[in-house]
Amino acid sequence: MRRKIVVGNWKMNKNYWQAVELIESLLAYTETRDLKGLEVLIAPAYPFLHYAYQSTKDTKVQVVAQDISAYESGAYTGEVSADMIRSTGVQTVIIGHSERRKYHGEGAQLLGEKIDSALANHLEVIYCMGETLAARRAKAQFEVAKKQLMDVLRPLNRDQMQQICIAYEPVWAIGTGETATAEQAQEMHRYIRQLIADRFDPETAARVPLLYGGSLRPENAALLCAQPDVDGGLMGGAALRAEQFIGVIEAWLTQIPSPAKRGCRSSPGMD
Repeated sequence: MRRKIVVGNWKMNKNYWQAVELIESLLAYTETRDLKGLEVLIAPAYPFLHYAYQSTKDTKVQVVAQDISAYESGAYTGEVSADMIRSTGVQTVIIGHSERRKYHGEGAQLLGEKIDSALANHLEVIYCMGETLAARRAKAQFEVAKKQLMDVLRPLNRDQMQQICIAYEPVWAIGTGETATAEQAQEMHRYIRQLIADRFDPETAARVPLLYGGSLRPENAALLCAQPDVDGGLMGGAALRAEQFIGVIEAWLTQIPSPAKRGCRSSPGMD
């Protein structure tokens, strides 16, 4: 069984007290709910990482960082290194989100350096990729996906690939209310998995969790998570409200059989 993962990316939202309230709501829900091995991750802003980690230790909620610097240390005002993130207790980082690419001009070389730094500091990576509306209309989505994936994965070995999770986020569906259809998501996820198999091997590809991101919400989560190559979701807006976040989790749980029915143990968490 591949890991099943739902990630809530809070982006630049929530002040400290709002973050506390949302975390408490999620903990109250997950404390009594059988998650069937589903991993629930939240990505608060940097100032709240240590509090969030300490609050969720030994619970069913895990904390990830939204980004890291490619630099290890030094005179880089405003940057946050992988070692700094790791020292908070957090063990996973998002890299390559479309907003980092768009607003901060992050390209393949920089993203590759960030992944190298994350892996060197024993952080797992959620690597984001996806095409723009122009690329989709030009039917170039597969070409874009291949370039974005291979630019950063080609230098990695199989062991390193075990520390990577891929999030497909069609840029045209992020924050727009538009969502890739279940068929479009499955088509791209199947293509991504084949690219990984071609670069490494089918066994490695079969183990890599592939997440869908792009206006994911309770109303469309059930259809998306029913697809064979969609292993979870990366939420933005829906992750900012407890009832919406919980609604997406519930949609995913309807697609996951109980451990007894699976005939195997639940998958391990990110840590």
